[in-house]
Amino acid sequence: MQFKDPYSVAVIVSTLRRVHGDDIARTLLTQGMSLAALIDATFSLRISNSEAVRMIASALESGDFIFTPDIGPIWHLRYVYEDRRASMRVVDMEMSTPHRTFASTEIALRLTV
Repeated sequence: MQFKDPYSVAVIVSTLRRVHGDDIARTLLTQGMSLAALIDATFSLRISNSEAVRMIASALESGDFIFTPDIGPIWHLRYVYEDRRASMRVVDMEMSTPHRTFASTEIALRLTV
């Protein structure tokens, strides 16, 4: 299988393997995981918040993941920031479509295989 953005897929696979181990990472990628689970795993790494956000956004935009529910071709990733004055620290993400906004817990991702 050839991915559209192999680097983004590799980063997500590596992140899940580091956080959960090989077997669980494989299951999450093939059976599906919530966007919230991916966010939690990525934010648990010892990398900057902005780097973690870029990793997730790249993976979502790559076209290598199938979204459930099918949110359609037109969507926008919205960032939820820490509830502190002037904070630029992202703590969650939402996907907005012309019809509604989906919380990270409502969206499941699975790798196209």
